[in-house]
Amino acid sequence: MRILIVDDERPARDKLRRMLAHETDITAIEEARDGVEALEKVGTFAPHAIFLDVQMPEVSGLEVAASLPHPAPLVVFATAFDEYAIPAFDANAIDYLLKPFDAARLQRAMQRLRERVASRAAQSENAPGALGLPLRQLLVNERGGTRVVPVADIQWLETADNYVVLHTAQGAPLLRQTLTDLLDSLGSQFVRCHRRAAVRLALVDKVDQQGQLVLRNGALVPLGRNFKTAILDALAHR
Repeated sequence: MRILIVDDERPARDKLRRMLAHETDITAIEEARDGVEALEKVGTFAPHAIFLDVQMPEVSGLEVAASLPHPAPLVVFATAFDEYAIPAFDANAIDYLLKPFDAARLQRAMQRLRERVASRAAQSENAPGALGLPLRQLLVNERGGTRVVPVADIQWLETADNYVVLHTAQGAPLLRQTLTDLLDSLGSQFVRCHRRAAVRLALVDKVDQQGQLVLRNGALVPLGRNFKTAILDALAHR
């Protein structure tokens, strides 16, 4: 297993790394100092599991868990605060370690991890791609902080160089990601309608005389000729 430790306190990261160093089936351990760095390392390191603190500056552990790409790594929360247990399990955590925890308690969490990793591997062999669930929110880095954008607020998507514009009623923040990769994480609720755009299918009201998609709020979304047949078919069966 590859493990990512996410905690804003260096001593906590060091202690957990020492405790995990004795596990013979852990092949690599990486660390992240905050939620933003954690999401970056999930993409580059591809951990099987994350040991995740809850209270961190700027982006909390719960927000990180809700923003993981799918299929998401397994999450074990490790925190000094017991009041987050219910929302942690609502975020699909497989365990909740209350600091300070001992080696025996960590072993129980590791056993759960091993069982879930084995189960995922078996499911993947029988039904490839069936494990992922759509993202619920996206984290957008902006000058001076990080914005949480609920996926439910996004009306349509548009590429802009190396970014994707997230068109919402509250604005249009820029997410540094490709449109193709983002659509893979959002599921079937968004449909590509142009080589540079995708739309939330449920919000489409009509196709106008200029061949554009008109959303229920009046917004106009480009519709490419090569995508028109698929879009019309999707609208007919939504």
